[in-house]
Amino acid sequence: MANLKSSKKAVRVQKRKRVINLVKIDAYKKARKTILDLLNKGELKEAEKQLPTAYKAIDKTAKNNTIHQNKAARLKARLAAKLKAAKETK
Repeated sequence: MANLKSSKKAVRVQKRKRVINLVKIDAYKKARKTILDLLNKGELKEAEKQLPTAYKAIDKTAKNNTIHQNKAARLKARLAAKLKAAKETK
């Protein structure tokens, strides 16, 4: 347990930030999973409509350094590639 007053405050701040970060991470994972589920069902138009929502969630998460910028770019690129591959096979 922290002894100094500043250390105790840092622990409180970390707890708050952890909750905020988890909410953002859950948001982008949920958006990503929605698109992947739609692609598995073959609903390409609906998946394409959901793509900007997923991009927005990923960008918001990366903006505050919850995830790295490169990871955000990789996630978006993979989503776009899967959507493109699904369109080509259709």
